[in-house]
Amino acid sequence: MILPSYGSSRTVDQASRRPNRWTTALLGEVLPLSGSTMSGLKPGPRTLILIFALLIGATAWADTTGQQRAEAAGQGLVGSLAPRLVVKTIDGTTIDLGSLYGKRAVYLKFWATWCVPCREQMPHFEHVFETAGPDLAVVAINSGFNDTLDDVQRYRQRLHLTMPIVLDDGQLAAAFNLRVTPQHIVIGRDGRIQYVGHLADQQLDAALVAARISPSGGPASGPEAPAAIARLRPGDQRPATVVKTADGQPFEFSSSDAKRSRQPTVLVFLSPWCESYLATSRPAVSASCRMTRERVATLSRGSHARWLGIASGLWADQDDLRQYQKQYSITIPLTLDESGALFREFRVTNVPTIIITDGAGRLVRRLESNNTRHLREALQSL
Repeated sequence: MILPSYGSSRTVDQASRRPNRWTTALLGEVLPLSGSTMSGLKPGPRTLILIFALLIGATAWADTTGQQRAEAAGQGLVGSLAPRLVVKTIDGTTIDLGSLYGKRAVYLKFWATWCVPCREQMPHFEHVFETAGPDLAVVAINSGFNDTLDDVQRYRQRLHLTMPIVLDDGQLAAAFNLRVTPQHIVIGRDGRIQYVGHLADQQLDAALVAARISPSGGPASGPEAPAAIARLRPGDQRPATVVKTADGQPFEFSSSDAKRSRQPTVLVFLSPWCESYLATSRPAVSASCRMTRERVATLSRGSHARWLGIASGLWADQDDLRQYQKQYSITIPLTLDESGALFREFRVTNVPTIIITDGAGRLVRRLESNNTRHLREALQSL
């Protein structure tokens, strides 16, 4: 039986309703044709037809983009044994996923409270859970990115969700190569990952059916899950890491250059879409991202510190990072943390977050959200 498709994630761009590059460019062509403006739009029939075609095209583009990113994330996963994981729900229940492999199919869905298509797909997700039966385990995995336990609990109450919910600390995202929200992971009864996707559509429904009827009795456990990383605290040594910036230059966290090795380093953890996408759903976070960007632009000029912007790879690629850099004329070097390794290494779950290390590489200050307003005094104290 194919499950019905509720909420097919029809969105405008990258898990959001912000205009994508194609939409913005085409609107620039459409609106002048009718003598209209965004503030006083009085479209005629021709304009309405063009705008309707625009939105349909943008929707198709976004669906394709999200699905492509999810499928790319699954290239190294599909066909492999699922990692052994023991997770705890927000209600305190322990779920040993490894003990289910070889016996039951498993459906994991990564999502976030601020994610538009995640909400659109929730009726489908709840239906799958309610009709799962004994041969399918269903678990909701909140990505933990700019979400708190209170956020998740309020969201569950508002949408009347009944499936088990886990708040990820980054370990699950690492194990299943999280790149988009929602991201669906379907594991067959043989303990192997069968499907990774973004849309709640017939392809997902078919994968769920196939997982439930796949042969059981296969490997009961896969590889060990990535170990949890302890949060760096003041006085801890920063990792000896080298990353490549958006312009192709290496950035050493622990510089071998004698002069640079004595300089403090400021790491600015960010998301290219924070200001635009969260402007409606999380206006305070959006404003914090904007103000932090502006503070960094001011304080980094003529600063004796080394600066690096670290962009989350969730719903962002190198093109998004370059566009963000160009749009806001950002002068500090930027790097894309595509796999989320740096976010996990520094235990960053919210943007904006700023981490300052001294010339010896020891962490001296951590500033999150509105606390980034203390950046100037933090730098002066070094």
